[in-house]
Amino acid sequence: MTTTVYRPEALYAQGTLHRGRGLVVSAEGRVLETAPADAEQISLPGKLLLPGFVNGHSHAFQRAIRGRTEFLAAGHERDDFWSWREAMYEAATALDPEALYAVSKQAFLEMALAGITTVGEFHYLHHQADGRPYADEHELSRQVIRAARDVGLRICLLRVGYARAGFQVEPNPRQLRFIDADVDTFLRRASELAVAVKGDALVSVGLAPHSVRAVPKAWLEVIGRSWKTGPVHMHVAEQPGEIRACAAEYGVRPVELLEGAGLLNARFTAVHAIHLDRGEIERLGRARATVCACPSTERNLGDGIVEVDALLSAGASVSLGSDSQAHVDLLQEAQQVEGHLRLLRLRRNVLAPGSGDRNSLAARLLDFMTVQGARSLGLSGGSLAPGDAADFVAVDLNHPSVLGSEESALARVVLGAPAAAVTDVFVAGRRIVTEGRHVEAETTGRRFLEVVKSLR
Repeated sequence: MTTTVYRPEALYAQGTLHRGRGLVVSAEGRVLETAPADAEQISLPGKLLLPGFVNGHSHAFQRAIRGRTEFLAAGHERDDFWSWREAMYEAATALDPEALYAVSKQAFLEMALAGITTVGEFHYLHHQADGRPYADEHELSRQVIRAARDVGLRICLLRVGYARAGFQVEPNPRQLRFIDADVDTFLRRASELAVAVKGDALVSVGLAPHSVRAVPKAWLEVIGRSWKTGPVHMHVAEQPGEIRACAAEYGVRPVELLEGAGLLNARFTAVHAIHLDRGEIERLGRARATVCACPSTERNLGDGIVEVDALLSAGASVSLGSDSQAHVDLLQEAQQVEGHLRLLRLRRNVLAPGSGDRNSLAARLLDFMTVQGARSLGLSGGSLAPGDAADFVAVDLNHPSVLGSEESALARVVLGAPAAAVTDVFVAGRRIVTEGRHVEAETTGRRFLEVVKSLR
């Protein structure tokens, strides 16, 4: 392999839109500042190159239930997160290792086609359906990692800790696959997995205590003392019921509990963080923590709206995720973050910096999708600066959704384009999607259909 210079119509790198500038990629898959004289030149006419999108929060297996929960069950007057969760558990208990691989691969393939180059997989299927560990304790983690790597994605597997069904809640047999015997076992398994994947530069491991309802304070305190490197992600304040249960058990709200356990810092990501009071927002901001908003799922489940504007003002960072795979389109997630705030605040351009630059809002949203997403997963880069991994995507500037004047190109893409406008995707300099096609699409889809047809 040699150094390659990709020459698009436009390049967005290091926070600036450039025209007439190429992206130099080394044989090792890194961005270079300059190209040697013998570098290969590849023309990409009509394309805008962007940093690869980072999906900060995913449950890949939930791709199996897309469309299967969009009805009101007979005899029920309402549907909500908790009833959806029971339907989700049915799929969670039905997937054997090969089926989990097939479903995860379909989810990851859709991500690749949508311009996602890195996924943070919040993984909590660990054991057999009856709770017994597999002979290889990491069997299901390995299947998910294999699925991502076979598609070509970079993956940070966020190994989930799960202890119980909740405060004063009877054990749920559908959660047996999730549960570790104790916090030491959880930490040991996560550490062993991190060591096992060290040989692959596209795979890393982080820690994910599931939530304050599933992980008790004693576990959180041990994690806060013990896990000093790598990212920590956790579902936080997704539902009002979680707030009430936390107050009943500990006399404090979830973010205050996490702060007391020593978990709030710049390595911590609160997923959702919807139902926060002002004090919790300020705590997350002081800690320079990240909040991962997943607006398509939060809308689908009726969770609520993440107050991204308030979190940013307090000093927190924001990333984006596809979560339940109701949709796999990070451009749509960015559009919904701003759109939901417009409905909530009853005004336009809520997250725009106010600089008068017509691309400034788009640039901020793209930062959520790239730099901040990478940061939340303990990864560097995301801006196509020299030395960054060459993870990037090409968008068709002639796509019907993107056509328009040159000066507002970034805004049209980030705030108006669908994932279908993405044509080419590169991870570590390797092209995994070419003109909207992935070589694994047909076989992956066929196997995925076999699995979902077998589900009840």
